[in-house]
Amino acid sequence: METCQLCGAVRDPAEPTALAWACERDRDGWARWLCPECARRHVRDIEAKLPREWW
Repeated sequence: METCQLCGAVRDPAEPTALAWACERDRDGWARWLCPECARRHVRDIEAKLPREWW
């Protein structure tokens, strides 16, 4: 079961909103999830992690 690492909301893969969740994977294969609300609030943090080629 995936949960938002910031607010603890539970991701239900059967819900249409499940596609809006953001997932970050580290080098060890661990996934960290952000619900749509937290992802919107923290979009700058997410953008800062993108490779330079995206800009």
